[in-house]
Amino acid sequence: MSSKKRDHDEEHVSEAWLIPYADILTLLLALFIVLFASSNVDVQKYNAMKQAFNKAFVGGSGILDRENASSQNMDTQSTGSNDNLVELQQQQQEITEYVRENNMSAQIETRLNGDILIVSIRDDALFDSGSAVIKNRAREIIIAISSMFMEHPNFEVLVSGHTDNIPIRNMEFESNWDLSTERALNILKLLLSSNNLNPSNFSAIGYAEYRPVASNANEAGRARNRRVDLAIKNKDTTTARIP
Repeated sequence: MSSKKRDHDEEHVSEAWLIPYADILTLLLALFIVLFASSNVDVQKYNAMKQAFNKAFVGGSGILDRENASSQNMDTQSTGSNDNLVELQQQQQEITEYVRENNMSAQIETRLNGDILIVSIRDDALFDSGSAVIKNRAREIIIAISSMFMEHPNFEVLVSGHTDNIPIRNMEFESNWDLSTERALNILKLLLSSNNLNPSNFSAIGYAEYRPVASNANEAGRARNRRVDLAIKNKDTTTARIP
């Protein structure tokens, strides 16, 4: 092989590095534009560069558009969640202040469980033993809580009745299922005695002894388990209803 032919082949091979080099430059340009856009220094310049980049490398809607839309969606969801939590905290504060002013802290407690506010009321504050008839004093409490719900029409409320594990069987109730369900239903009806509340936002259920919050091995624990819970959440926080 002649010297001239070898020189020609070497020159031809040496040009192969241009292809990966051009690819690297393209990727660096894309990275620079994304970083520039993320800095949000100049919105007008970002939009202009985004359009030019999409047309040149994608031919229309591209990665920058998708990234921008995703970011906006996440910001909207985050803002909505924060607003819902603030509203729940406001509701909790209103109920807590009412409980403190009426010296009922030993019988009513509130707690936030994620995006759900739980208002737990001991059964002896609401009913006589083995009864589902709401006491007169308790009626005032439930009506007061109901009036607070009027200020938050987008809340969804589940009223649940709970007992201890000691079986009940009397002329009115055959089991703890019957007692817990009747108590929850009576509280629900009193909550909805105001026509300003939307009944579709409310539901009631009886759990009997099967959702304890304390041990049933002693009287103190059984007293805590005998209760009615109001589980409150904003309907917009999730597509699912309160379980």
